[in-house]
Parts: sequence; structure tokens; C-alpha cells
Amino acid sequence: MPSAAATGREPAAAADRMEEEDEDGGRGAAGSTAAITSGRFVRCLYAVGFLDLFGVSMVVPLMNLHIKSLGASHTVAGIIGSLYGIMQLFSSTFVGCWSDIVGRRYSLLACILLSALGYFLLGASTTVFLFAISRVPVGIFKHTLSISKALLSDLVSERDRPLVMGRFNAASSVGFILGPVVGGYLTELEDGFYQTSFLCAFIFLLNAVLVWMLPWSEEYTGNRECQQGTDSFSAKANHDLHLKSATNGAMASDSLFQSPWIQVTTVLKRIKGIACSDLWDIFLVRLLMSVAILLYYSNFSLALEERFGLKPLFAGYLMSYSSALGVLAGCLLGPIARLYQHNTYRLLLHSSTLTCTLILLYASAWSIWMVILSSTFLAFSTTIGRTCIIDLELTIGGNEASGTLLGVGQSVTSVGRILAPLLSGIAQEFSPCGPPSLGVGLALAAILIMNANKQKYCSHGNVKLKNQ
Repeated sequence: MPSAAATGREPAAAADRMEEEDEDGGRGAAGSTAAITSGRFVRCLYAVGFLDLFGVSMVVPLMNLHIKSLGASHTVAGIIGSLYGIMQLFSSTFVGCWSDIVGRRYSLLACILLSALGYFLLGASTTVFLFAISRVPVGIFKHTLSISKALLSDLVSERDRPLVMGRFNAASSVGFILGPVVGGYLTELEDGFYQTSFLCAFIFLLNAVLVWMLPWSEEYTGNRECQQGTDSFSAKANHDLHLKSATNGAMASDSLFQSPWIQVTTVLKRIKGIACSDLWDIFLVRLLMSVAILLYYSNFSLALEERFGLKPLFAGYLMSYSSALGVLAGCLLGPIARLYQHNTYRLLLHSSTLTCTLILLYASAWSIWMVILSSTFLAFSTTIGRTCIIDLELTIGGNEASGTLLGVGQSVTSVGRILAPLLSGIAQEFSPCGPPSLGVGLALAAILIMNANKQKYCSHGNVKLKNQ
């Protein structure tokens, strides 16, 4: 027969167990709420990416026609286009780093609103000078996609980052596919270009409203406190999480009201830190692969006409077909990453090798069916490679400076956009297959660099998998 003391302890122990179960149930309910809120946040960011490229792609294909209608020569049009690229080259790193300092919300809103101002000025441009002025705010602040990707990196775990980035790229690509259709229809109307530009500005304003209405209190709940082995958007809902979220919000708010000189100094220090880091090989791989892909597309229409006698219309259809497949590839990144056991390095190496092989196939193609085959699989390999290189940058560089890392990556890609036309022109002097052949060499160099630094990538990948 149990003693009175033991009998007295049993109800107390039972009460303690019930209290712990209630507490665990409360934590589970709070975690479920956080997961739902974070998932809704991420889906809203998909909409932001879609609207961004939908608005831009309505206007960009019509800009050369418009500036020529204003009386600009081909040289002037080229200079204005180059100035925009140069502004993007230097501003992307600074804006990305600035978003790390003042917070994603304010930097994203500022970029969207100032881009809207640029497209509004574009709609009001009746002279070449006004046209050039309208490109300034867009050239400096059109980094909404980079900041959105940095925000996604803040929200989700490293394991699920390729999946979420792939879906974000897919949503953005859908906007890029639909935008030119709508822009082409509107330009047939009277003053169609001006109407299209004003509509693009309105879409950016709508995007700003959507960003403002996002549940920003959950901005930091999905990244560093993610539960291992659970849903991609699940997070610990406990006192430490709310404390850290409040602390991060307070830091961003304090940084926002710092003097511009302090903000500029902080930005320069962070950029110096990235420049002195050991990430040079990753950015070099990104540069080489970007130039290789740009060389593939640089003279695509002209090469098909010279090699196979096909009209540019067919090249347009083929590029639209590739874009649609790129959307599908973005949606399939999750299963592919699971197949590779979330080993980003190995997936990047294989996708880059496939890209190199497909560009070689295109350069040596003797029939149009080989071109179609290479374009089909190239859409998959380039989409996967583009997502993997971003994930590798963030994995090795750390999420604490994700905006800076993505900004530097965008600057590297901008350098590629500047170099590719020059290299393409030189290579095309020798043969219509010159640009893609040069692209094969650059892609092969990127693969060799990845193999030479295999130990560094694999060590980070193993740590990543163990932590998850």
C-alpha cells in the first residue's frame, strides 16, 4: 500500500505533466500560427516578383523603338542603354548592403517607389533628354528582386532555400512571359508606349501597397529559428523568437534614422569585408557562367538565319518556349534538390557541366532539331544553376549579409552583361558559331574552378546537412 507521501506526490507530478503538456500544446499552436503566417508572407513575395517582371517586360521591348521615334541615333540609344547597365553595376552592391543595414521593409519600399517614379517619368518623356533622366532612378534603385530574394533567405531554412528561390524565379518568369504580350497589344493603341509606361508605374505602386501590407512582424521568424526536420516555413514560437524578432526590428529601425554618413560608412565597411573574403571563386564562377549563357543568346536569331535559313520569328518562338521550360524547372527544384540530398555544390557542378555540354551541342549542331534539343535542356540547366550559385553564395557567405552578397552577385552579372556583347562581336568575326564556342570555353573554366575548390564547397555542404 503506497505511503501518504507518495500518494501526495502523484497528484503533484500529474499536475506538472498536465502543465507541461498544456505548455507544449501552446507552443505547438503558436508554431503552427507562425508557419501559416510565414507561408503567407512567402506567397506574397512570389506575387511581388511576378508583378515586378510583368511590369518591366511590358516596357523594355518597346524602349528602343520609342527612343528612335524621339529622334535619337543608334549611338545615342546605345549610350543610354549602357549608362543604365553601368548604374546597375555600381548600385546593386550598395543597395543590397543598405538593405542589410536599414531592414528589408524600408529598402524594398524605397526601391519599388523610386522605380515607379522612373517609369512614370518614362511615360512623360517626350524628348531624348527626359528619356535619359527617367532611366536614372530605375538604374539606381531597380533591385527589388534582389532584396526580395534576400528577404526569402531570411525567412526560410537553408535546406528549403533552393526550393523557395526556384518558385520565386518561376513566378517572376511567368510575369516576364506575359508582360511582352500585354505591352505589344497596348502599343498598337494611340500613344501606346506612354500608356504602357504609366501602367507599369501603376503596377509598381500596387506592388508597394502589397509590400506595405505584408505581416512584417514575422519577418525574422523563419530563418535562424527554423525547426529542423519540419515544414519549410515552420519556426519556433517561443519567448526567444519574439525577443529576437523585436530586437532585429529595433536594430533596423535605429539604422533607418542614422545619419546618411554613418549608413554610407557602414555600407563601405561591409563591402570591404566581402571584397577581402574568400568568396572570389564563387563570384568568378558566376561571372564565367553568366557570360557563357549570354554568349549563347547573343547572336541567336542571326546565327539561326545564317546557319539554317530560319526567320527571326522562329527564334522568338524558340526563346519563348525556353522561358516556359525555365518556369517548369523552377517548380521542379524541390524534388531535384531532394534527389541530390540538398548538396548544392554537386547540383551546381552537374548543372554547369550539362550547360557546357548543351552549348557545345548547339555550336556544333548540323540540324535545327539539335538546336531545339539543346534549348530544351538548357532551360533546365541554366535555371537550376542560377538558383544554386545564389544558394552557395548565401551558404558560404552567411545570411547575416545576404543583401550585400546578392548585391555583389548582381554586380558580377552586370559585368557579364557588359563583357558579353564585346566578346560576342569579336568571336562573330570568325564564325556564326564563334560566340557559343567561346561560351563553352568559359563554362569549362568555371567547372575547373569548382573542381579545384571542391574541398571548401563540400566542407560547407557537410556542415549544412549536419545542422539540419
